[in-house]
Amino acid sequence: MSQAELSTSHTYIGPAGLMKMACSGTDMTPLSAQLLEMIDADPTVNSAEALLDLSTILQLSRNRDIALTLQHQALNLKQLYHLAAPRGNAGIRMLALMTSGDLMTNTPLDFLTEDSDIELDILYVAPNLPFPDVIPEHDVLFVAIGESDETRPLLERLGTALQDWPRPAINRAELIPLLSRDQAYIKLNDINGVVIPATIRVTRQQLQNITSGATKLHDYSPDARFPIIVRPVGSHAGHGLEKIHDPIELLAYLHSEEAELFYVSRFINYKDSDGQYRKYRVVVIEGKPYAAHMGISQHWMIHYMNSGMAESATKRAEEARFFAEFDTDFAVKHGDAIQAIYQTMGLEYLVLDCAETRQGELLLFELDNSAVVHTMDPVDLFPYKLPQMRKVFYAFRKLLSNSAALTVQG
Repeated sequence: MSQAELSTSHTYIGPAGLMKMACSGTDMTPLSAQLLEMIDADPTVNSAEALLDLSTILQLSRNRDIALTLQHQALNLKQLYHLAAPRGNAGIRMLALMTSGDLMTNTPLDFLTEDSDIELDILYVAPNLPFPDVIPEHDVLFVAIGESDETRPLLERLGTALQDWPRPAINRAELIPLLSRDQAYIKLNDINGVVIPATIRVTRQQLQNITSGATKLHDYSPDARFPIIVRPVGSHAGHGLEKIHDPIELLAYLHSEEAELFYVSRFINYKDSDGQYRKYRVVVIEGKPYAAHMGISQHWMIHYMNSGMAESATKRAEEARFFAEFDTDFAVKHGDAIQAIYQTMGLEYLVLDCAETRQGELLLFELDNSAVVHTMDPVDLFPYKLPQMRKVFYAFRKLLSNSAALTVQG
């Protein structure tokens, strides 16, 4: 292959495709080498797709700083990236607004468009990346930028800029900042059947004042009492998340964490009678809930990847039952609460990480618009996952179709 051929031969793969490759055990080294060769051959706009895919690969291999440097280079070359409809001819054309950052910064839409007729154009915007003069034709706009302190100013500006957008828009930008842990509590605390502990932002100095006895927890929030959950603001996937039982443990925690701003909330014990904790991921699309996964663990801090689901046939059987009975059990039991959450937050696409209290109420841990909903789990171990995810993907497609007022054949 010639240098000229290398510079133009790469078709953008996207995060979903690359994550599936990595999850299946594919050695990403040859692809990384090929992408580097393409970039070296032609470091112009022709290499933008290669740069952006290589950035994703490096993030997956935990080389975050280098990955974000390459992403910055790619986005300075090109802001618009295209993923063709997996089934060929496009039935729906979606334009997604994303911004620079790691893999948790934006809604991973290319997972949701799997095996569909949805054509996806991704436009990256940021303070240094304004809207280009020419916007691709599209049927519906999706604001895919996740909630964070870093994205809040951009989302607020987009909320104004998109008011007169000529196409229907899903997930209004100005509503996304309300998903933050402290704002979500304010919005949802009074909903019947929902338990969400008061979450406050505190500085390192305020936490140090608690450890020294200069102040008490309830000085910052009447709802706060030990044990508490502490995490750095902006952290994800349990990084820096700890349960703290007293000021002595809090002091030790501060010695191990460098952050200056933290979220604090009281710990709610949601252990079931069998000694296990159960955490659910529920996708809410146009107000209707869909099961995404169920993690079961003896530890209160559950992440699906560390909950031992792959190692336990018993746990997988319970998750399969959860999926099978979801529409007649969980969705009915918490239907009014979920509908109230949907109406209050105002987002057409929303992901809940939640559990049930010992009294049977819906315990909310986090509301998100950028959580991963996927089919990466091995089919031989999780044969029930793919049919369930197909329900979610179909509902997502229907959301786009309804929003665009299209009649599209399934």
